[in-house]
Amino acid sequence: MRVVSDTWADPIEEQQNSGESQQEPLTVVSNVEEDIGIRLVHALLTCAESIQRDELRLATLLIGEMRNGMMTRVNTGSGIGKVASYFIDALSQRLYQPSLGLGVMGLGSVPNDVLYYHFYEACPYLKFAHFTANQAILEAFEGHTSAHVIDFSLMHGLQWPALIQALALRPSGPPLLRLTAISSPSLSNGHNHFIHETGLRLAQLAQSINVKFSFRVVTISRLEDIKPWMVHTSPEEVVAINSILQLHRLLGSDIDSFLNSIRCLNPKIFTIVEQEANHNQPEFLLRFTEALHYYSAMFDSLEACQVEAAKPLIETYMQREICNIVCCEGSARVERHESLAKWHIRLSQAGFGPLRMGYNAFKQANMLLTLCSAEGYSVQESDGSLTLGWHNRPLFSASAWQVKVDKNSFVSVTHDGSSSSSSSS
Repeated sequence: MRVVSDTWADPIEEQQNSGESQQEPLTVVSNVEEDIGIRLVHALLTCAESIQRDELRLATLLIGEMRNGMMTRVNTGSGIGKVASYFIDALSQRLYQPSLGLGVMGLGSVPNDVLYYHFYEACPYLKFAHFTANQAILEAFEGHTSAHVIDFSLMHGLQWPALIQALALRPSGPPLLRLTAISSPSLSNGHNHFIHETGLRLAQLAQSINVKFSFRVVTISRLEDIKPWMVHTSPEEVVAINSILQLHRLLGSDIDSFLNSIRCLNPKIFTIVEQEANHNQPEFLLRFTEALHYYSAMFDSLEACQVEAAKPLIETYMQREICNIVCCEGSARVERHESLAKWHIRLSQAGFGPLRMGYNAFKQANMLLTLCSAEGYSVQESDGSLTLGWHNRPLFSASAWQVKVDKNSFVSVTHDGSSSSSSSS
């Protein structure tokens, strides 16, 4: 474990680039192509079932039939043709190259954080994650003069400028804000200097609007290795812990130990955003079927975004997830997405209770869709959590949690930073 000291900086100006939007051409799907699309789906599922039964010769024949037959008669630039091409590639890699570990070899050398950035810019999903989590954190910080965010998904730091600016506008004045970024090799791609550059930019922004700010990086080999003593929290500060699309990656290892460490940090709020899917089933056919439906909706929603220039990078971002879900088993399979309902059970058993995301978070999410002109997307509220979906199919969920003392009470943090418990009855 390596701890890097706090970073302070002078103010700078930030520049934003905006690209011109392009309209997608209308796509006409013939009855013949629609029929082939149905046959493709059936062949994909039959191939997956053959692999599950270890009937590898039949699976090989089906892949050849799809590639050399059906795929030549559908539009592979969009729709089922596009989705099927990625799933056929993933099935083929599972059959012929099972030793490729994470299942992302051959998909180009573009770092994950670069793909993440383009996915953020082009689609509303990550903006939804950041908007809703920030609103919940902002409300949790109300009345506190010292605040600490522990972030397990810093990437380009895209989430935090908006929160820093919102804190600067508080009528009571901004708190002293600490941001601790938890980094591991799987998140940083070995580029810790880039994380420090991100911290420097955030520090410069904060100083330019008179927010006292410090930034710190804690580097660990795996996220599940985090221990409370590594983070250096103070009893005078209110703590928020933030995880965007990270918890599912721990389901194949020791997530219970990780959640116990989070609980020991006693955060006032724990914000979580995850894919709303069931890709953690041990049975391959069920996992494959769910992934096929989920990513069909994801690629369909992508067609509604004006993303032509960045489209190959965004598709690679999703292709890597598909490949990992389909190709890998054991510890190599990290894209183990679970539904919000399952997270509720898991987090409740780990000693957390749900916090209702208020009307402001719901309003922020809907405002985002209006700003993005994202027709076809919808925000839904479910038991105090929010989901963003495509034509009413939930694809991402945002939830907030607090630590329970026991089954009837929760830890709360008073305005002076001390802990107390209160009954939920």
